[in-house]
Amino acid sequence: MLRVLRIVVLVLVALLLIMFAFANREIVRVSFDPFASMDKAALSLEAPMFAVIIVVAMLGVVGGACATWISQRRHRRAARRNRAEADKWRTQVETLTAHQGGSSTQALPSH
Repeated sequence: MLRVLRIVVLVLVALLLIMFAFANREIVRVSFDPFASMDKAALSLEAPMFAVIIVVAMLGVVGGACATWISQRRHRRAARRNRAEADKWRTQVETLTAHQGGSSTQALPSH
């Protein structure tokens, strides 16, 4: 069911992108030189408007993903610390259990 839903959503998004591309086929000039006129811009390119908009949207998604990844750095660091501490305690419990003869019927003190 989930696979069919994914396919339906993918097909709908593809149809929307195709309709958008057909509606915005005009060639536009994109200039990266704010001081020159459009005719004499050193850093410019011509492309269909739909391609420019789709590329800018993709760059926005990638930029947002990078910003999110950077902002979550402290959470990943805390997770690594917690995982290392849990592994340390797990090893200590296994060592104590092995020294007690394998009997794990005694309760550990609770805090």
